[in-house]
This record gives sequence, structure tokens and C-alpha cells, in this order.
Amino acid sequence: MREVVSKDIRRILGERARYFGIILEDVSITALTFSKEYTAAVEAKQVAQQEAERAKFIVDKALQDKQSAIVRAQGEAQSARLIGQAIQQNPAFIALRKIEAARDIAGTIASSANRVFLNAESLMLNIADIQTNITKKP
Repeated sequence: MREVVSKDIRRILGERARYFGIILEDVSITALTFSKEYTAAVEAKQVAQQEAERAKFIVDKALQDKQSAIVRAQGEAQSARLIGQAIQQNPAFIALRKIEAARDIAGTIASSANRVFLNAESLMLNIADIQTNITKKP
């Protein structure tokens, strides 16, 4: 900004000085201050640019979050589809999942400071019933 003002002043002063027969070799600006209004306008412009960048960042982040949610949902849908196929092809898959869940529950209860008493049937989630149903199917 200072360079632009200096060039403009040099040009204008040079033209005026030639009118009076004076050749101007150099112009030096030692102190340059702008009006309060101009300074405020420059600051307001900078603030507006920063706010625009912040808004752009927020929009970009929202788009990334949206894309992430879509990919996550597609993965969950694919997982559900594969689990459904596994259940159709092999009903023992549910029994395996129940055993895994029972093992996790047993581990949580065993590591807890509280004492919980459960009968085996509630802990094993009726796995025996499922196993008899599986063996009965042709």
C-alpha cells in the first residue's frame, strides 16, 4: 500500500513540478498515516475475510461429516446384509453370537467389584433351546 501511494505521489508531484520547469528526481515519504475511517475499513475487511474463511471451514467440515456418516451407514448396511446371509445359510451363527455375548457378559460381571448372582440359563441366553432347534431342522 505504501509503495502504491509513494508512486502516485511521485508521479503527481513530478507532473506539477514540470509545469514550473522543475525536474523532480526523487520523493521520499517518511511518515504515512491513514484516516481513522480508512483504517477501520481495512480492519473490517480483514475481519470479514476471516469470518468468510471460518464459514467455509465449517461448511467443509459439515460436508466431510456428512460423507463420513454416509460411508458409516453403508458399512453398517453391508454388515447387516452379511449377518442376515450368514443366519440364513447357517442358523448356528445366532448361537455363536449368543455364546460370544454371554462370554462378554460373564467377563464384565467377573471383573466387577459388585457381586451378581445369575442362574446359568439367564447368562447363557437360552443357548440350549437354540441348539435343540438347530439339530431338529432337516
